Amino acid sequence: MKCTLTKITILFLLLGFLSACSSRKNTATVRTPAAKAAEAMASLKSKDLYRFITDWSGVKYKLGGLDKSGIDCSGFALLLERDIYGLELPRRSRDQAETIKSKNLDQLKEGDLIFFSFGGSEVDHVGIYLNDDYFVHASTTRGVVVDNIKLPAYQKVFVKAGPIKN
Repeated sequence: MKCTLTKITILFLLLGFLSACSSRKNTATVRTPAAKAAEAMASLKSKDLYRFITDWSGVKYKLGGLDKSGIDCSGFALLLERDIYGLELPRRSRDQAETIKSKNLDQLKEGDLIFFSFGGSEVDHVGIYLNDDYFVHASTTRGVVVDNIKLPAYQKVFVKAGPIKN
């Protein structure tokens, strides 16, 4: 009887322990969009690019703007490519789109340009690819930000992407 009672007690203790473990909430870190964007920034090969983006992050959008009081997407791309890579670009995004060698999205590398058409068939927006599907751009509503190219809003207006032709 004593042996059976001991076995039953051990069984209940074991079941209690296992049920306590299973009732714990999953404490794995939830990767929010902001955390994923921060990871993409932290993974940049070019620390100069990292500093450039963090320096401009949050600067408001201003059509035709080219300084910290306000900047548009093509101005941001122009300054970034010039200051980080020593490459010259035209001022307008549709003209910038003519300077690239097109690639598929899954072939992009840090610093490649990404073009969109929000207003119809013509290119009217540009961003710069970072890594892991993230890019930086001057958003008309949020200023200079890092976003995910896989978001449906960008997928449906994507036109082309690639490096600047040498």
